Amino acid sequence: MTADYRFLKACRRQQVDRTPVWMMRQAGRYLKEYRALRARHSFLEMCRTPELAAEVTLQPLRRFDFDAAIIFADILLPLPGMGVDLTFAKGEGPVIGNPVRTAADVEALRPLEPDVHVPFLAAAIRMVRRELEDRAPLIGFSGAPFTLASYVLEGGGSKNFVATKTLMYGEPRVWHRFMEKMSDVVVAYLQYQVEAGVQALQLFDSWVGVLSSGDYREFVLPYSTRVLGALEGTVPLIHFGTDTAALLGTMREAGGDVMGVDWRLDLADAWAILGEDVGVQGNLDPITLYAPPEVIEARVARVLQSAGGRAGHIFNLGHGVLPTTPPEHVEVMVEAVHRLSAR
Repeated sequence: MTADYRFLKACRRQQVDRTPVWMMRQAGRYLKEYRALRARHSFLEMCRTPELAAEVTLQPLRRFDFDAAIIFADILLPLPGMGVDLTFAKGEGPVIGNPVRTAADVEALRPLEPDVHVPFLAAAIRMVRRELEDRAPLIGFSGAPFTLASYVLEGGGSKNFVATKTLMYGEPRVWHRFMEKMSDVVVAYLQYQVEAGVQALQLFDSWVGVLSSGDYREFVLPYSTRVLGALEGTVPLIHFGTDTAALLGTMREAGGDVMGVDWRLDLADAWAILGEDVGVQGNLDPITLYAPPEVIEARVARVLQSAGGRAGHIFNLGHGVLPTTPPEHVEVMVEAVHRLSAR
């Protein structure tokens, strides 16, 4: 049955009856049922409680005709197992209490032992697979080594990535050691999800767009290549970054069966850069979902026209759905994708 999933067929660039669609962050704050749970539980508690994580994963599948589910988790969940002090401050997002600054800090980071450090994730994956039955495949994910490293160096999110680039440029030996450790953690984290039952993986390099192409090639490419190479042949792999139009060709060198494209680059232009031997995911601007339904439908049609009916297109937003997005507009998008792309 798995081979017949529309989403997985598109990942493999096989012809489908209509374009599959899902959304990054589709399990989350734009849904009132999620907010009801969140009012009673902290974010980390929801991630670390399999029953809650499974429930949140399934909520959007009950409401919308999505072609895939994505496990409810966070890209930073492997960090505490490494010895990183992670909290989520209200209104501020993730906060790292002991950011890495020195070679000694890097050496102190521990390897990830998934069965010890993130057993809740495997339990949630197994629950979701049982509940989904044949409804849709399940996607697992991780942050890429660069994005995880930047959080640990900056102490949280950042606009200018001063600590990250200072280490890269000033102490490249320490940087490369740090990225080796991060790569090992990401590989272990993703392999664990595959063993638990996910049917595809997405590697999020959310912050890599802050780099030049030369810096990406020197400081990031070897490690994303290492991660994607270790998972190659297990399940379909989606490689995604934001603000990466200048990096897309080099990111393709790192690997992935499908390349995620944000809304800044036309899909036809993306395929011209990438070549026709890879799938492409994207790329509606998330803010489009605040527009009137007729505008949403017109913009969906524009994305589909740019994809040109190629095998291997997965419809998604160009980044995650925003918390104040009207759910009824998500319904408009999903219905339009399926109707307008029907073969």
